[in-house]
Amino acid sequence: MLENAPFDPVATGRAVIRSTIAGSLATLDEAGNPFATLVTMATLPDGRPILSLSDLAVHTHNLKRDPRASLLLVAPGGEGGNPLAGARITLVGTFERSDDPHVAWRYALHQGKAASASALPGFHYYVMNVTGSHLVAGFGNIAQVPAEDLIQDLSDCEDLLAGEKMVVEHMNDDHADAIALYAIKLLNQPGGAWRITGCDPEGIDIATSKLRARLPFPTRATTVAEAGGYLKSFAKQARSLEQ
Repeated sequence: MLENAPFDPVATGRAVIRSTIAGSLATLDEAGNPFATLVTMATLPDGRPILSLSDLAVHTHNLKRDPRASLLLVAPGGEGGNPLAGARITLVGTFERSDDPHVAWRYALHQGKAASASALPGFHYYVMNVTGSHLVAGFGNIAQVPAEDLIQDLSDCEDLLAGEKMVVEHMNDDHADAIALYAIKLLNQPGGAWRITGCDPEGIDIATSKLRARLPFPTRATTVAEAGGYLKSFAKQARSLEQ
């Protein structure tokens, strides 16, 4: 967030969820006690977290018995220096297993090489159905963000959802130079092998092997044509800044 920008709990909460690749998962053990573990994650286009969990893990056994859990996510940069200075959000909800190929595709794209373990036997994907949240984004910036505000309603976005994979793969295969310009010129990120890891109505997620960033659309895109128009506009804008 900009230094003097007004605090927007919804935008901040969504940004934290989109920008993280790992979090602390708290499940309930047999005695009903909280059991916290470290997990890697990605998101669906609507912002719901995706986890890849081993059938052998204690947290998986806990979720199969009781799907209720919470997930603590910390925005990049909040782990160093004063760990309490960074934005973080605690999500509350339930998890359910998913065999949807699009879930697997989103997770693999977001995690990159780290997703290889998910291809091993005994690993399955779980999607979090968020019911509430608690956001802390600095001194005085604290909010309970309702799930219906945090997670996008995509009922009007069938065209974009159906075409997301085509958009992402086309950009990564044929326009890697433009994606790098998005990162460097529009988001003030360092150079690197940037790729798009997701496209949803509010923007695109981009990443290198170590960095994550989010480029929002000026207004909501519900179709492939609208998203493509924004991507072309971003490229034109970024190239003008090279002059």
